[in-house]
Amino acid sequence: MEERFHAFTVLIAGISRSIRRIKTEEMAEFGLKSPHVSCLYYLCKAGPMTAASLCERCGEDKANVSRSLKFLEENGYLTGEKQAGKRPRSLLTLTDKGQTVGERIAARIDRILEQAGEGIDEEERVLLYKNLSRIESNLQRIGQGERE
Repeated sequence: MEERFHAFTVLIAGISRSIRRIKTEEMAEFGLKSPHVSCLYYLCKAGPMTAASLCERCGEDKANVSRSLKFLEENGYLTGEKQAGKRPRSLLTLTDKGQTVGERIAARIDRILEQAGEGIDEEERVLLYKNLSRIESNLQRIGQGERE
């Protein structure tokens, strides 16, 4: 069991570090940071959405997404009409600059995902994501005190 714990925690931590490093390196050209990537990616792929929807898609905490959106808006990547002065209900839309950068980011992400998945066929990939999703749900339940 100790070996399983070590392998699981070390592998997950290593994957997370690699993703952050790749985001940072890939985004340096644009002057963007890792947290900005997901916002631009999802707005580019899915189109306009609210900050609340974006938080859900990104799996990021609201404060991080809010800071990212503020930066992206101030730097001309997106616009959003505030409804009743509240960002979570505002529909966020990429500007031309945001769309162009978002498309470049999406292309890089697609390339990186292809490289990261080399040697894994589609059936294995589906099973991997299904199991990762199950593990995440189980860990969230455990973290919320719903232990058996």
